[in-house]
Amino acid sequence: MLDFAVRLTAAGYKVMPADLDRLRAVGFDDVGILQITLIASWFNYVNRVADALGLSRASADSCNVNSQSAH
Repeated sequence: MLDFAVRLTAAGYKVMPADLDRLRAVGFDDVGILQITLIASWFNYVNRVADALGLSRASADSCNVNSQSAH
């Protein structure tokens, strides 16, 4: 699974049917493969957006955001 996620992250266009077959061989069904693909892709998307906007975990931690709304 992790090899697939890395391949998808590094060069998604290189994912081939054989990659999916390897996931099936270790017990993942099509729904599981879809979930792996969606989650890895979502993380890739979010990280690329954050990188493009110059955001980092350190900048998020330095924000004074109160998670409770004032009443």
